[in-house]
Amino acid sequence: MQKEFQQIAKLRDKIDEIDRKMVRLINQRAIYADQIGDIKRKLGLPVYVPEREEQVIENVKKNNPGPLSAEAIGRIYERIIDESRRLEREEMERKQNKHEK
Repeated sequence: MQKEFQQIAKLRDKIDEIDRKMVRLINQRAIYADQIGDIKRKLGLPVYVPEREEQVIENVKKNNPGPLSAEAIGRIYERIIDESRRLEREEMERKQNKHEK
C-alpha cells in the first residue's frame, strides 16, 4: 500500500508541474493577444473577430490527441478566449482613460 501512496505523490507532483507550465503558457498567450489587440487598434481594425475565435477552437480540436474529447478541449479554449477578450477590453479601457487625463 505504501508503494501506491508513493505513486500517487509522484503523479501529483507531475500534475503540479504541468499546471505551473500551463499557467505560464496561458499568461503568455494573453500577452500576445493583448499585443495583437494593440496593433489592430492602431490600424483601425476590429479587435473582436468571431471568425478568428472559431478558427482557434477548431485548430485546438483538430490537434487534440485525447483523452479529452474535442468538445471538452473546445470548452476549455472558449473560457481561455473569454478571459483574453476580457483582459483586452480592460486594457483598452485603461489606455483610453490614461489618454483622456
